[in-house]
Amino acid sequence: MTGTIRPTPTTVPNNESGGFSVERLKQRVSEEQRRQVLDLRRRHSLREVAKATGLPLGTVKTLVSRSGAFRDNDAHRALFTLPPIKASAETMPSVPELPPQQQVTGDKEVDAVLWLRSIINTGQAALIERAMEAAKKIKTPLKDLEKRYTDHLIANCNGNVFATFGSFGFADLESLASRAIEQHRLRLEGFARFGGALLGDTEAEAFCIKALRGLKAEGQFGDFDKGQAGARFKAHPDLMPHTLADCLRELDYWHLLYLLRHAADRDATDGPQEAAARDWFVFGLLAEIRPRDKAEALAVFRYMVASDRDDMAESEAIMLNLIG
Repeated sequence: MTGTIRPTPTTVPNNESGGFSVERLKQRVSEEQRRQVLDLRRRHSLREVAKATGLPLGTVKTLVSRSGAFRDNDAHRALFTLPPIKASAETMPSVPELPPQQQVTGDKEVDAVLWLRSIINTGQAALIERAMEAAKKIKTPLKDLEKRYTDHLIANCNGNVFATFGSFGFADLESLASRAIEQHRLRLEGFARFGGALLGDTEAEAFCIKALRGLKAEGQFGDFDKGQAGARFKAHPDLMPHTLADCLRELDYWHLLYLLRHAADRDATDGPQEAAARDWFVFGLLAEIRPRDKAEALAVFRYMVASDRDDMAESEAIMLNLIG
């Protein structure tokens, strides 16, 4: 850390006296000081950087602003943005036909509800509306039918107690309809954005694979070492998030890509392990990059509340960074 920089005095003509007066020139900042300011700014406030370097606050603000390192990274945004929606009859999945009614349990009322559930799972609003109207005509309470379905599963599970999980939520057709409609919406969005390439590697995933090439995954789940993976990603500064907004945008990219794929195919892969490593790397940056303002800090806080990551090892450091 450098000490206080002393301004260099110089003499300039004094028109009134004919002599010279001493005037301070503006401080000249070396390249080393410039790098130090930018490095410190990633973890400290502007005032803290000014105090640590001995530079005036205005000088620090100018260096940070002119560097462009703390504005959203346009190259990063371009890579970690989903393709625009381009609806086409050639890429949209065909409208499913009405599922056939089948005898599953031999209990007519239970089988009727199972059929209605299969109709609801199509996600088609018109079909769902008809199914919900038909459900109202069933005289036996749906909770009673759920119990009868559970008994059927128990009697036919061959000792596999987990088979009874299939009856959970059997009577809650409203929740099933909401989930089915959302899945259908995501399925259509996925095809509208990617067409038939939805399940193939994206450019972002290809970048992650290339960045970690040669790095060995270890452990039970084949994870990459976070430190080594982070160093590889940092070796590509042109695609590093500059701001917390950049981080949130990329995290949303990975999350939505997962949702689109699994809406189209429940058995779809979660994507390459290199992409998962990138996701965790960017999540960790939420604890390192300082918020530019209260609005950005609030956006990260809301992300933490809404996500299922609020109990992760990095979470406390992220919250401390926000209130820093």
